[in-house]
Amino acid sequence: MSVAVRRGDPLSPEGRALLAASQAYLASLYPPEHNHFLSAEALAAPHIAFWIAEAEGRPLGCVALARMEGYGEVKSLWVSPEARGAGTGAALMAALEAEARAAGLPLLRLETGDTLWAAQRLYARAGFVPRGPFGDYAEGPHSVFMEKRL
Repeated sequence: MSVAVRRGDPLSPEGRALLAASQAYLASLYPPEHNHFLSAEALAAPHIAFWIAEAEGRPLGCVALARMEGYGEVKSLWVSPEARGAGTGAALMAALEAEARAAGLPLLRLETGDTLWAAQRLYARAGFVPRGPFGDYAEGPHSVFMEKRL
C-alpha cells in the first residue's frame, strides 16, 4: 500500500470522519476529564496545520500541528486500524516535522495516553523522549508527555 500525505481540512467530511473515529476510540479508553483531544472546529484554527494520509483515495489517518509560543504541539494523530503497521503514522509525523522545521520551531511536544503503546513506540522511533507536563496540561493518571528537539 502506497500512502500519500497531504494538507487537509479538519472540517471536511473525511477530516471529520477520521477525527470522530479517533475520539470514539479515546472515549472508549479514558474518562472524559482525561481526554485532551480538540474538536474539528478547534483544529481549523489559523495556528494549526492539519494533514490527511490516504491510499487509493481512502483516508487512513490524520495529524495536526499546533504552533504554540516557542514550540509545536502534535495533536490528533490517528491511523485507521487497517492501516497500522504500514508506515502511515511515520509518514504523517514526517510531514508534520518538515513543517515544524520550515517554521523554525525549536521543538515538538505532545501528550498521549498511557495505554497507547503503539503511539508511544512511534513517537520514540521518531526521536521523542519523555518529559513532564507542559502548557495547560497537568500531571494525570493517563497522560504521557514527550518532546523532540528539532
